[in-house]
Amino acid sequence: MALAPKLEFRQSQQLVMTPQLQQAIKLLQLSNLELAEFVEEQLEENPFLERGENPDDGAPERRGEKEAEAAPAANSEIDLSTETPTREASESLDAEYEDIDQSGAGSDAAASDYRTNDWASAGSGGSFDGEDREFGATLSKEISLAEHLGEQLTVATRCPTELFIGAYLIDMIDEAGYLRDSLAAVAERLGADLADVEATHKLITTFDPCGIGARDLKECLKLQLIDADRYDPAMQAFIENIELLAKADLKGLIKATQADEEDVRDMIAEVRALTPKPGYAFGGSAVQTVIPDVFVRKAPDGGWKVELNNHTLPRVLVDQHYYAEISAASSDEKDKVFVTEQFANANWLAKSLDQRARTILKVSSEIVRQQDGFFAYGVKHLRPLNLKVVADAIEMHESTVSRVTSNKYMATPRGLFELKYFFTASIASTGGGEAHSAEAVRHRIRELIGAETKENIFSDDKIVDILQGEGIDIARRTVAKYRETLNIPSSVQRRRTMLQTAI
Repeated sequence: MALAPKLEFRQSQQLVMTPQLQQAIKLLQLSNLELAEFVEEQLEENPFLERGENPDDGAPERRGEKEAEAAPAANSEIDLSTETPTREASESLDAEYEDIDQSGAGSDAAASDYRTNDWASAGSGGSFDGEDREFGATLSKEISLAEHLGEQLTVATRCPTELFIGAYLIDMIDEAGYLRDSLAAVAERLGADLADVEATHKLITTFDPCGIGARDLKECLKLQLIDADRYDPAMQAFIENIELLAKADLKGLIKATQADEEDVRDMIAEVRALTPKPGYAFGGSAVQTVIPDVFVRKAPDGGWKVELNNHTLPRVLVDQHYYAEISAASSDEKDKVFVTEQFANANWLAKSLDQRARTILKVSSEIVRQQDGFFAYGVKHLRPLNLKVVADAIEMHESTVSRVTSNKYMATPRGLFELKYFFTASIASTGGGEAHSAEAVRHRIRELIGAETKENIFSDDKIVDILQGEGIDIARRTVAKYRETLNIPSSVQRRRTMLQTAI
C-alpha cells in the first residue's frame, strides 16, 4: 500500500459547550447558599452588575431609575387548583438554554422581580465606641480538631521526624477523631520507618480529647478506659466482645468476662458513659439552617399553590447607562474588548438567574402535580416517580431535572423535603393494579414494626405476608434491605432487646 499525502473532507457532529452555557448549567445545580456566594463574587468582579432592590421594601424612586433596564418579571407562583395550567403560565415557565442569546445583544439585563434579595438591607451595625466596625470583626473562630492536636504536638515533642509524621497523621484524622488508614500504609507513603510512625501515633493517642487517633471503636474505648484507670482484665474482655453489647446479649457478656451479672451491668454503664466519637467536640463547622427554595401552600379552592422563596434567589441588574458611558469614553482596543466582554457576561448572568428560577418553579410544580396524593393524605399515598416522567411532562432533559432537584428543598404543610425525596422506585401490586412507592412501603414496614409487642414480633417473612395481603408484591430480601436502611435490627435482636428491657 503506497504512502502518499491526500486531502479528505469529512462531516461530523459534536456538542460544543460555550463558557456561558457551562455557567448556566452550573447555576442550575447550585444550592441557594452556593448561589449567593457565586453572585457575590460576580458583583465584585463585574463593574456593570448591581444588586437589585427588593420590591417588598419600597424605594419606588430608586426602582424607577432601573425599571427600563430590568427584564419583565414572570409570575412567581403557580396555582395547581385546576387540572391544567393556563397557557400564559405554561409559556412563562418554558425556557430552554438554546433559546438564550449567548452574545447578550438586545438583552434588557434579564432580572426577575419575583426573586428579590435585599442585599442592601444589611447595613453596618453600631458599636459602643461610636465607630463603625466591619461585620465579623468581633467574632471569634472556633478552633478546629487539627489545630487543637497540632498545638499539643508542638508541645509534646521537638523531634523533627515526629513533628513531620505527627502533622501527617493529624491531617488524616477524620471529624469523628479516627485514623482510618493503617500505620504500615502511612510509613510506606512517607518513606519512614514503621517504628517511628507507631511511636508518633502512640504519642498522639495521649492527646486531648481522650480516645483521639484510634483506628476503631474498640481502640477508642480502650484509650478512654486506660486514661480512667479502668482497663482491668474483665473490662478488656468486655471491650474485645463489644459486639455482644450491640446485640444486647447479656449472657454472652457474662460468659466472656467471667463476671457476675451485677459487674457486667456496671461495665455496661461505664462504657455507655464514654465518648465513641471524641473528635466531634472540635472542628465542627457551623450548622447551616436549611432554607427552602420552594413553598407549597393550600389554595382556597382545595388545590395547591407553588411559589418560589423570594429570599433565596438574588436579583441582579445590569447598568446600561454606565456601559454606554464607558463605551463612549474607551479609545483603546483592549479596553473596548474588556468592556464588551464584561457587559455580555453581566447580561448572561442575569438571564441565567432568571432561567434557573423558572426551571426550579417548573420542576417543582410538576412534582406537586404528580404527588398531590402525598400532600393531601400523607406518605402512604406517595406515588412511584422517576426523572423521566417529570422530564417528559415539562419537555426538558432528565439531566436538567436531576440538576434542579439537587440540594433544593420544598417547604410543605407536611414538612421540609428535598426535591429528590419525591422520586422513589416502584413496587408492583399483587393484583396488577397501580404500583406502590418504595418510600410508602418503607413507611408501612416502620409502622408494622413500631406496633410490635414482646409477644408478637414480626419476622421478615411475616412482614412479606402482611404486605402481600395488602396488595404489595415484595420479596423477603427487599423487606430486609428496607429494614436495614431504616436502621431497624432483625426480629431476633428486637425480641432480645424487648426481653432485656422487661428484665
